[in-house]
Amino acid sequence: MSSSDQYEDVVKKREAERFAEFEPARKGFAGRAHEALHTNPALVPLIVLVGALVVFGLVLGSKFFSPFALTLVLQQVQIVGILAAAQALIILTAGIDLSVGALAVLCSVIMGQFTFRYGIPAELSVVIGLVCGTLIGGINGWLVSRVKLPPFIVTLGMWQIVLAVNYLYSRNETIRARDIKTEAPFLQILGTKFALGGAVLTVGVVVMLGVVLVLAYALRSTAWGRHVYAVGDDPEAAELAGVSRHKTLMSVYMLVGFICGLAGWVMIGRFGSVSPSATTGVIGNIQAITAVVIGGISLFGGRGSIMGALFGALIVGVFELGLRMAGADPQWTYLLIGVLIIAAVTIDQSIRKVTQ
Repeated sequence: MSSSDQYEDVVKKREAERFAEFEPARKGFAGRAHEALHTNPALVPLIVLVGALVVFGLVLGSKFFSPFALTLVLQQVQIVGILAAAQALIILTAGIDLSVGALAVLCSVIMGQFTFRYGIPAELSVVIGLVCGTLIGGINGWLVSRVKLPPFIVTLGMWQIVLAVNYLYSRNETIRARDIKTEAPFLQILGTKFALGGAVLTVGVVVMLGVVLVLAYALRSTAWGRHVYAVGDDPEAAELAGVSRHKTLMSVYMLVGFICGLAGWVMIGRFGSVSPSATTGVIGNIQAITAVVIGGISLFGGRGSIMGALFGALIVGVFELGLRMAGADPQWTYLLIGVLIIAAVTIDQSIRKVTQ
C-alpha cells in the first residue's frame, strides 16, 4: 500500500470517528447540512453565486441576464481567477502568498522587455517569463520548507522585492499596446476575442477555466493532490505516513509561480500594454485572498475546493457588475464583499467545531 493510500485510510478513519461521536446530533436537517458543507466546501459559495445572479436578474431584468453581461463578468475576473487558483494551492497547505500579484506583473514585464529590449522572439520571451515565475516560486518554497520561515514573512518580503525589481528592471517604462500589436502580437494572443453563441469570450478566460479544471482534477484524483491536503491538514501525520513535506511544498510553490506567469501573460492580453505599475502588483494578492476566502477554502489549510476559489472570484465580479448596472455607489461592493469575507470565515469555524 502506498504512502498516500495509508494517509487516506488514516484520514477516513479519523473522519468516521468524528462523525460517529456526533451522530446523534446529526440526524436532523441541521446535522445533514453541516455534513454536506464539510464534505463539499464549494457548496456555500455556489449557493451565494446563484443567489446573487437571481437577485440581480430580478432587479435588473434581461439586461443583466444577457450573454454579453454574463460573459463580461468572466472577462473581468480572468486575472483574479487565475491568481485565486494559485493562492488556493498555497492556502490548502496552511500557508499564504502575498507576492502572487506582483509576481504576475514581473512575469509580464520580463516577457515584454525580453521581446523589445533584447529582440528575442515573443514566443521564447513568454517561455522565459514562465520559467522566471517558476524559479521565484521555487525560492519561496525553499525558504518555507527548508529554512522553515513562515510563509507570510517569506512572501511579504518577496512581494516588496518583486515590486522593486519591476520598476528597476523596466526603468519604469511602459510598453504601449500599439507597439505590441505591431511588433509582437503573440504577447497579446490571450486577449483574442471569439464568439460562442451570443457570448463574447477571450482566450484568457479559457486559460482561467483550464487552470481551474486541471487543478481540480489533480487535487481530487492524484496522489499529489492528496499530499497537498495532507500537508495542510496535519503535516506531522503526513510525514509519518511517508509524505514528503519538502517535496510537496516545493512542487506547490513552483506551480504557483508558473501559474502567476500565466496570469502575467493574460494581463498583457487583457490590458494590451506591459506596465510595471499595473495595479495587480499591489492589490492582486488581496483580490486573490478575497476570492479564496469567499470560496470556502479554510485559511487553516487542508480543506476546500479549487472550484470554490473560482466561485469566489465570480461572486465578486457579479456584485461589481450588478451594482454598477443598478447605478449604486461602488462602495457598496466593498461593503458586501467585507460582509461575505467575515461570513465565510464564520461558517468555516462553525463547520470545524462540529467536525472536531
